[in-house]
Amino acid sequence: MMRRILTSLLLLLGVSAMASKMTSPNGKLSVVIDGQVLKVLYQQKQVLEITESHLDATVKELGKVKDDYQMLTGKRSHCQNAANEYRCGRVLLRVYNDGIAFRSVLPSATIYRIPEGTRRWMQQWCDSYEGFFPLSTTYKVAPVPSYSGISKSAEGWNNRWGYPALLEPQEGVFALITEANIEHGQSASCLYNDGEQFKVVEAEHLAEDACDHTPWRVVIVGTLKDVVESTLVTDVCLPNKITDTNWIEPGVVSWIYWAYNHGSNDYSIIKKYVDMAEKLHLPYVLIDAEWDDMNKLASNEGKTIEDAVAYAKSKGVKPLIWYNSSIGWVDGAPTPKFRLNKPEDREKEFAWCEKIGVAGVKIDFFSGDNQRNMDFQLDLLESAARHHLLVNFHGATIPRGWQRTWPNLMSTEGVYGAEWYNNVPTFTDKAACHNATLPFTRNVIGPMDYTPCTFSDSQHPHITTHGHELALTVLFESGLQHLADRPESYLSQPQEIQDFLSTLPAAWDETRFVAGYPGEYVIIARRSGNKWYLAGINGTDAVKEVPLNFKGKKVTLFTDEPGKDRTWHIEKQKKIPKSVVFQPRGGFCYIWENR
Repeated sequence: MMRRILTSLLLLLGVSAMASKMTSPNGKLSVVIDGQVLKVLYQQKQVLEITESHLDATVKELGKVKDDYQMLTGKRSHCQNAANEYRCGRVLLRVYNDGIAFRSVLPSATIYRIPEGTRRWMQQWCDSYEGFFPLSTTYKVAPVPSYSGISKSAEGWNNRWGYPALLEPQEGVFALITEANIEHGQSASCLYNDGEQFKVVEAEHLAEDACDHTPWRVVIVGTLKDVVESTLVTDVCLPNKITDTNWIEPGVVSWIYWAYNHGSNDYSIIKKYVDMAEKLHLPYVLIDAEWDDMNKLASNEGKTIEDAVAYAKSKGVKPLIWYNSSIGWVDGAPTPKFRLNKPEDREKEFAWCEKIGVAGVKIDFFSGDNQRNMDFQLDLLESAARHHLLVNFHGATIPRGWQRTWPNLMSTEGVYGAEWYNNVPTFTDKAACHNATLPFTRNVIGPMDYTPCTFSDSQHPHITTHGHELALTVLFESGLQHLADRPESYLSQPQEIQDFLSTLPAAWDETRFVAGYPGEYVIIARRSGNKWYLAGINGTDAVKEVPLNFKGKKVTLFTDEPGKDRTWHIEKQKKIPKSVVFQPRGGFCYIWENR
């Protein structure tokens, strides 16, 4: 009788008799298990419901998990986090101060419930993850017809979504959904929805060597500051597997492709970009696709990639070279192809790169999230590490924390970046809003090879200001930061701008979110050693004044002359002011040193 009375009281209070509650170390985040449903609460307010097929309300507390490790790239060099860990049936759950992570045995059915009316910034899935994150309050969004892997519901709505997915379930409280720590034998996943139910669907598994558990499902929870500053994606990943990392150096890169789509088979054009890198003291130059055809151009007078590499080295610039992965776009795609697919060919090619002095490789055109792609990329990282080669994955899936395990992974594309000014006119009007969304979505989870900072125009014009473009080099984190514009454009800028680029870090000791809202504006401070950078952009077409609560003395301001979006205003000031005025689609950057 007493048990029935207790059960009735619990039900009246809105809590199941079988519910179990788990909390983060700081107490701000809690998780209630009710049957097969995880209810995630932030400061006692529910932010997300997750159904997990292997969940059990019989909870076993496993103790505390503490993360304390160093990163060579990323938003923070020294990463620390803590979680309380639990076993809930066949689900392993960690409740961190800034989110939750869980994984279960396979086969698994995981569903996130995203109620209609919830503000969300979600990208429709395509195998290259090159799409926008538009603000919406509904799943009823028409599919983008140009995407690969297009999928729609019976009613005609898009029903396949990529990570990360940013939600605002309560005003000022956010949840960012993604996954991490893909291992050999695992595929990545995406989300398919049926109404408000967004189901995690694994991509294709190979029959052999399949892993018996899922990757970590990760949800970063809290304020926008919590989301932007979080390292949860790498916190749950395997530790560094490279013993000697002295050869791994982040840096800024001069990049040929944006201005000269086929320029990397032209020795004279390569020399221009090497010379720019030398003049601006950039450590790297990327020689992109078709370098293997260099000897076919009569104007090259027999010069080959080895001559180009030697020229770069003679100028003190480290060369990176491009490869086709040859598992995605192959027919009609640029070369070189089929040099990395077989283990013996890959070892031979990477040994040759190491011998002639190539510092790293950009590998392009993968074909999605399946196990074949995941295993291949892990094999590439391991082989490249043996030959002291940095890696940049292009035309590839988003980062899922491998940059901790394999710190030679410097960057990944998986973003709709400045390269798209080459392709279609869409980006011209959308870039400012998109750029002001990426620091809250795609770039939260890992390095992003957006190829920023274009002062001149490509095939299609840009209408973001000079200040906006310069700020992107700080706002967008990438271990190899490729500057996309032409040499003559950079070298015609004021000396102060050239000096800015010459000393620009590509990895950060500390990152602090200062202010912003997705798609509207963003301000972030980053520190490298004693030097601070405070950068911000306006994602709107209107003048915007924003309070600025950040301290810095003897600062230099780089911004736009009011009313002149391609004219610099550079000024030394005693301190950072209490507010900043953004020009339409404008931006700014302050730099200073703490001594």
